[in-house]
Amino acid sequence: MKIVHFSDPHAGGPAEDWLAYFDKRWVGVFNYRFRRQYRVDLERLRRAVAYILDTKPDVAVCTGDLTSTGQPGEFEKIRPYLEPLKKSGIPFLYMPGNHDCYVKRPKCVNAMKAAVEYLNNGLYSFDELPAVRRIAGVDFILLNTSRPSNLLCSWGFVTRKDSAFVEQFCNAPKTAPRILLSHYPMLEAHPILRLRHALIGQKNILKLMDEKKIDLSLCGHVHKPSQKVDADGRGEICAGSITMFGVMAEITVDTENEKFYTQKIDLK
Repeated sequence: MKIVHFSDPHAGGPAEDWLAYFDKRWVGVFNYRFRRQYRVDLERLRRAVAYILDTKPDVAVCTGDLTSTGQPGEFEKIRPYLEPLKKSGIPFLYMPGNHDCYVKRPKCVNAMKAAVEYLNNGLYSFDELPAVRRIAGVDFILLNTSRPSNLLCSWGFVTRKDSAFVEQFCNAPKTAPRILLSHYPMLEAHPILRLRHALIGQKNILKLMDEKKIDLSLCGHVHKPSQKVDADGRGEICAGSITMFGVMAEITVDTENEKFYTQKIDLK
């Protein structure tokens, strides 16, 4: 089976109401206006969708940060780019990122939840996470690690409840390859340097990965694409930012032998 994985489009825009200047959104709006918009090219996302429609993988995956501040207008801005994929019939698994879950304002939370359910055609809702969905002979573990954090940090969290769910599923007899989908990397190469962007609470999941009870982790958050895999392709793949680097990952899964083959798709 084949998976195409992309992440972090980061559609942005202005503050959409005056309350944005009294919560974290003003940080994201400032960042987008003076820095990020000069690096983001949404045309690369359009090319990514065209590639997916042309190659027809078994699953398409986006590991978050469709937006810059999680505002409803930003979700609307990116919707036309993803609409052809949503209507294609190709299963589309979207896990929100920290920028999609930027603040606790009800209209922002509701826009994110609506995007999750809309894009996956009702396969799951945000409130059902964590969840497991089997597609084309592979078990996808859907784990939300994105929650609003303080003004200066973009931490991710694996709660005890969510960790227990993943552990219970992965300690059961394995009947298919297992792929974890989350916005944040489970493996962190520079834990001290990236303290402001850290994931907290993933210790037990790392143990499951080490024991091969989870074969592969697909993530985003870090904008530069990377992969940390063994000879069988197990480990972790970070797709990077599709709109900044113009690349995504294509993973072929040998479901019988549980081997994973990854190639970089360059859209530039």
